[in-house]
Amino acid sequence: MTSSRITSDQLSVWQRIKRLALTDVGALVRGLKGDELEEIERLLLEADFGVPATMALVQALEAAIRDGKVKTDVDLRSALVTRLSDLLSSPGNPGGLERAPSGPSVYLIVGVNGVGKTTTVAKLARRLQQQEGRKVLLAAADTYRAGAIRQLEIWAERLGVPAVSGAPGGDPAAVAFDAIDAAVARNVDTVLIDTAGRLHTQEGLMDELRKVVRVIARRLPGAPQETLLVLDGTVGQNAVQQGRLFQAAVSPTGVIVTKLDGSARGGAVAALRTELGLPIRFVGTGESLDDLAPFDAARYAEQLLDGA
Repeated sequence: MTSSRITSDQLSVWQRIKRLALTDVGALVRGLKGDELEEIERLLLEADFGVPATMALVQALEAAIRDGKVKTDVDLRSALVTRLSDLLSSPGNPGGLERAPSGPSVYLIVGVNGVGKTTTVAKLARRLQQQEGRKVLLAAADTYRAGAIRQLEIWAERLGVPAVSGAPGGDPAAVAFDAIDAAVARNVDTVLIDTAGRLHTQEGLMDELRKVVRVIARRLPGAPQETLLVLDGTVGQNAVQQGRLFQAAVSPTGVIVTKLDGSARGGAVAALRTELGLPIRFVGTGESLDDLAPFDAARYAEQLLDGA
């Protein structure tokens, strides 16, 4: 006979807060004690919210309770959602990528190994095609792996778009340069450049990425219009550290968070937004080409608390 008892790690963030910090029904009326606030802090940290986001949320809750604005668990949940949504929000439209005033718009996709950059490039191309009617060209500037070049070419075939690639071991900057040339020649309005996954600690490869940015800017002043950093939402503070070092190297304009389908949903997105200060532009929610969505802070705050 299988037990139906739900363990603590199967509960949503909100359910765990209620179970561990609000067992006393009078807690909100009298104000949360220090140990109860510590429980909430611990739960948020365990869910990968990171220290700055956790402290901001707990301080906001404490102030709301002290001011008499939170008297029930419904009030508390509403206050959490509101403050979390504020933390996650950024100005403008997350999915509205900057476009070049003339010529092709160039978007450079960067990140460490294994975060799903190449698949994200294909998803973004699909979205720009279908939602904005863009003519897209893909550039395989990951020249370290022949498999990566072929993977992008296969995606291009499936999407019905041109692709520019170089020989394995070739110069990624040259591929980016050639891709922009091809886009201009073919009257293509959008170039998506896939780059090799590199550990943020590999300074030689980070220098190479800086070279790619310089070459793009020389070939097309003002480009790249966006440098999008792809981060894995399941690795918590490691993603924040990766983001900081890429931020120092190539000044990303936004973040795409991958692997947020199913149980992988967690507080790392709040940590990324709070600690990097970069807007979350898109989230990947599955493996299909259509599983890329503009980031919605209010909706994500609800889903994050409820484990949806």
